[in-house]
Amino acid sequence: MDNELTVIKVLVVDDEPLARDLMCSVLAKLDAVEVVGTANNGRQAIAETARLGPDLLLLDIEMPAASGFDVVRSLQSDVMPLVVFATAFDHYAVAAFELNAVDYLLKPFDPARIAQSIERARARLLRERGDQRKGQLLAAMDGSQPMAEVAWPDSRDAKLAITDGGSTSLVAFDSIDWVDAAGDYMCVHSQGKTYVMRSTLKDLEEKLAGSTIVRVHRSTLVNLDKISEIGVLPKGERQLTLDNGASIKVSRNYRDVLSRLNS
Repeated sequence: MDNELTVIKVLVVDDEPLARDLMCSVLAKLDAVEVVGTANNGRQAIAETARLGPDLLLLDIEMPAASGFDVVRSLQSDVMPLVVFATAFDHYAVAAFELNAVDYLLKPFDPARIAQSIERARARLLRERGDQRKGQLLAAMDGSQPMAEVAWPDSRDAKLAITDGGSTSLVAFDSIDWVDAAGDYMCVHSQGKTYVMRSTLKDLEEKLAGSTIVRVHRSTLVNLDKISEIGVLPKGERQLTLDNGASIKVSRNYRDVLSRLNS
């Protein structure tokens, strides 16, 4: 029993049917690997990750509508799976992903390289939390894409001033759907956009104090006014569906905040 491999549940995400089929056929031949589903675009990947709870995403970077990077930004870090990026282009700062312990696969896929990635993911599965994984991914992205900074305005306008490049966006508290924290990075989701910035969860919670945005997991804040449905999960947890379709897990330790919906 000591030598028994930990089964790793995989979601394969690629907009190319042949690439998906090849990946699934290779994975089917590996020990202790279960392909729990596939997705053909980023939006479907986000929904299927929330529904299926995979341990690992084999995630294409270049996809229409929502890229692999967009998928990472949109996933709740508290339940973030491991990610192995797949790409046909080596100009996506591949070395930066590897440096941050993020694996990658170059197309056309090599079955031996896929097997190596799976074993690397299996070794990491039990020693990292989701927020650590997402923090590493965002740090890797930071090397190739500009990262927004957040400023707390002096006035009591109930807005965040988020500066990205040469422009500043004023994001109203009541427009925020949910917020995800991963280390020193924050993902603020508002009206279909995701602002990635460097901040701390403590600072943001202090700024949002008194609003309808509350903590529902170790690293997740949700606007109570944006909740459309509450589902019951095992172990006393809850599953929230927001008006925009986002699916957020509420841990048992924070489920009491939902009582504010009845007040």
